[in-house]
Amino acid sequence: MVKLRGKLYPLAPWAAGVLMGLMGMPAGAVDLKTADGAWTFSIDGNVNVHYIYSKCENSPSVVDGGLACTGTASGSNVSNVGNGLLPAAFTFAVATTQGDYDLSAHLGLFPGIATNDGGSPNLQANGAGNTALGTTGLDVRQVYLTFGNKGMGTFLFGRNFGLFGFDAIINDMTLPGVGAAGSASGPAPANTTLGSIGLGYIYVDTLAQMDYTTPDFSGANFTIGIFDPITALAGGVGAPAGKKAPGFHGKVAWTMPINSTTKFYGSATFITQKQNFDTGPTTSFSYDGTGFDVFAKIDVQDFEAFAYYYHGSGLGTTGLFVRSADALGNTRDSDGFLVQATYKVGQVKFGVNYGESKLDLANAADSPTLLSKNRKVTGGVYDSLTKNLTLLAEITDVKADAHNGNSNKSTNFNVGAFLSF
Repeated sequence: MVKLRGKLYPLAPWAAGVLMGLMGMPAGAVDLKTADGAWTFSIDGNVNVHYIYSKCENSPSVVDGGLACTGTASGSNVSNVGNGLLPAAFTFAVATTQGDYDLSAHLGLFPGIATNDGGSPNLQANGAGNTALGTTGLDVRQVYLTFGNKGMGTFLFGRNFGLFGFDAIINDMTLPGVGAAGSASGPAPANTTLGSIGLGYIYVDTLAQMDYTTPDFSGANFTIGIFDPITALAGGVGAPAGKKAPGFHGKVAWTMPINSTTKFYGSATFITQKQNFDTGPTTSFSYDGTGFDVFAKIDVQDFEAFAYYYHGSGLGTTGLFVRSADALGNTRDSDGFLVQATYKVGQVKFGVNYGESKLDLANAADSPTLLSKNRKVTGGVYDSLTKNLTLLAEITDVKADAHNGNSNKSTNFNVGAFLSF
């Protein structure tokens, strides 16, 4: 379970339940009980589909790690029909109370609609494989158990979303939509678009973890845990070595009602993990990746606004430990922010957000074409046609800059539908 707005939520129903709450729509999980009433089985989720039109950079520069889409010799405009920032979700849970303990188990299946049947859908390049006889892939992001109670707190063991960056993505207005579309050949990663990933926050990711969340203390609680260490991408020389220690992460969160119409929510998280590489039979090196973030949100009737900031050293950009160090293991610093404001008029929500993610050079000898900054601005309209169906439209402008002055720009527009159940 995780802390959100002062309450503990199991993340299996998050994709439909918590998300629908953020969208102003009630959750609609289907609950079934065993004959003796001891166990409750629930299923919920979503299906979302969008038409995405991207106008990509037609004379692209080299920006290593840039997130503006770039054209090819055949043109710079690209059309896609696919999922948005979220794939579809079908999440299952079983729960019971035995003695003084609340027990649950969760499984989250996240199928996309893009053609990517060659393994993990998020590690494939979309577009080139979209041919006759292709199928979509299944993204299994969650499998975990929880146990505890209101007095002792809650333990969570298994694969689930992490803590660092979670509040940024769960409150991102583009979560049911598209945000930044990604590469010219299709949404990136292959099963989803980017939203504001790498453009204001680092992706929270799903991690094998063991966490403990304290009981609620006057609107505040704390989560601490370990996670299976992950290997750095695009950084470091030699072969990745086994990790001698797990990664560590933690979060403190606090909800404070100010009056009958105004609420404040704030949180702060940290993350740390060591990277190890073997450079020869008897030689090796390592470096530490660390980061922290802060999040603050205010709700005043139909108006919501938040600000988010993160900083990392050896943590990378866009994804955890992506471009976190140079080829010699010298770490790069990174930081970024995302600000957002939304306002509801009846069933229609209007919103805008702006984000930046920056990556520093490891030293003067680092690659001059390395990404310096990815930034984007998104404007969106979200119409809650029914309590479970949202129709939406967004327009997003993206710019990527390298340290040597290279830059690329792109714009994408999307319309689509998001159905929860």
